[in-house]
Parts: sequence; structure tokens; C-alpha cells
Amino acid sequence: MANNPEESSPLLAGTDDANKKDSEPIAKSQSPSLPAKQPPVPTVAQPQVAETYGWAADGLPLSVMGQPIMGRTPWNSGLCSCFGRSDEFCSSDLEVCLLGSVAPCVLYGSNVERLGSTTGSFYNHCLSYAALYLIGNSFFGWNCVAPWFSYTSRTAIRRMFNLEGSCEALTRHCGCCGSLVEDEMQREQCETACDFATHVLCHPCSLCQEGREIRRRLPHPAFNAQPVVVMIPPGGQAMGRDQP
Repeated sequence: MANNPEESSPLLAGTDDANKKDSEPIAKSQSPSLPAKQPPVPTVAQPQVAETYGWAADGLPLSVMGQPIMGRTPWNSGLCSCFGRSDEFCSSDLEVCLLGSVAPCVLYGSNVERLGSTTGSFYNHCLSYAALYLIGNSFFGWNCVAPWFSYTSRTAIRRMFNLEGSCEALTRHCGCCGSLVEDEMQREQCETACDFATHVLCHPCSLCQEGREIRRRLPHPAFNAQPVVVMIPPGGQAMGRDQP
């Protein structure tokens, strides 16, 4: 069979190669241009910041990044100031001293009632404290059971009013406890342990100190009622005419 003239002719093969080379730039120009790939943006590792803890007063943090926002204030009266101070609350201080010596259950219930600002909590805490008081005196001969549950009120008062604890007071006076704690979390744990020890070892004095502090800062919940304004209409007025 005869061969195809197109396959055997070298001139046609050359023209075919030239046509292919001319068509390649046209095909490249007609193809859609793809966007150039952008180089990846290097990621910078963020420094890890350790979480800090602090006491809170009225829901506000007292330390941010380890720096204190506000300083803690001392208590208005000392732990052994049984008769309080000679100011406008002197009569209330004497009442607190009497209740702490004779009826600590009443004083504890009153403190928790003012601290929680709820009028119904007095009887619950007073009766609970009285039951623990009777158990301790009946089985152990002294009030050693109630302080295990009442020390939380001292911690709540200290946090609410931003008061300094026993460890911080010792550090301020003699500087003996400053090296025992490293951060605010450890300090708070130490202060909570000191609150517990204060209630166990000096229970009547701690209740009286808390009562004096609360009465100077918080009114009784029964005095927080809204005043009622009574509108009295004016009496009837007679309109008279001048007689001729």
C-alpha cells in the first residue's frame, strides 16, 4: 500500500511544528490568569500570662497582673477591744459585748442577718448556732463545735469590706509573715486559716469584733424599708360672699 504523503514529506512535518509553536502563545494568552499565591504570614507566638488571683470587694478585683488596685484597710476596732471605741457607736459596742458574753447565738445571728441583708436569716443561724453550742458544751465542756462553722462569716466580712487579715496585720507590724506567702492565692488561703484559728481560740472576741465592724458599716435590714409618703388632702374650704 502507498504511504500517506503527509507522513512521508519532511516539509509538511516542519510546517506542523511551526504551527504548534505559534498556537501555544495564543492558547496561553486565552487561558484565564490565576492569582499569584501570596507568601504565608508568619505567626508570632503570644506570650503566656499566668492567671492571677486576688481578693474581691463588692465584686471588684483587688489585683490585676499581681499589682494591687486598692490597699486593704484595718479593722475599726481590735480583737481585744471588748468595749469598743468612744464614738457615736459606744452604746452599740456595749450591746455587742454583752451579747457576745451571754448569748453568742443571738450576736452571730444578728451579724449574719446584717451581712446577708435578709430578715429571715436571723432565726435560722441563731438556732443552728445554739444547737452547736449545746452539743459542744454537753460533750466537750466548752463551745468548740460552733466555731468550726461560724468562721466563714469572718472571711465574708473581711472580703466584703476589703479588710486586712491576721497575716497581713502581722506583716505590717513586725514583718514576720511576709516571706511565707508568694502570691495572692496563697495569701488568701493563709488568711482563711487565720480566720478559723481566731474563731476557735478567741471565739467570743472574734464575734464581738465582727459585730462592731458590721454595725459601723451596714444598717439593720429592717431599717432599709422604703419610706411611705401619705398624702392628706386639704380640708374643704367654704367660699363666702361679702354681705351688703
